[in-house]
Amino acid sequence: MRVKELAQRSGVAPHVIRYYTRVGLLHPARERGNRYRAYALTDVQRVRFIRRARWLGFNLSDVGTILADADQGLSPCPETRHLIQLRARENHRRLMAVGALQARMEDAIAQWSRLPDRLPDHASLCYLIDLVAEADDQGEDDLMRDDLLT
Repeated sequence: MRVKELAQRSGVAPHVIRYYTRVGLLHPARERGNRYRAYALTDVQRVRFIRRARWLGFNLSDVGTILADADQGLSPCPETRHLIQLRARENHRRLMAVGALQARMEDAIAQWSRLPDRLPDHASLCYLIDLVAEADDQGEDDLMRDDLLT
């Protein structure tokens, strides 16, 4: 079957099939003469598996590792357990960071509600943000690092 049919049967857009192929998660044959990609019925199951794994929080690199084990006739279960533990720890760390960010925002809201408005001057564009930043310069570094990770 071709890209469009695999996409329909799998419940994804054709560009997703092409992307999964490009990153090595799908391995279609090539039709003789026209060089179109020819996908097998087993690729429907494979795409559905990829979607389920993504829904659980695995990234495409993780999925590739799991599929590689399965393709080699090895049990992917030990690596799958290991990877889900890694993803759960990462997710927990992100949740903690978001919780800390929420607390900073709520503190700022409370502080700023009592302060007057000011015009920008040579020292500050918005003194409200400057007040918070002065209180915790390390927090800014953490936020910048977290922004780069996401």
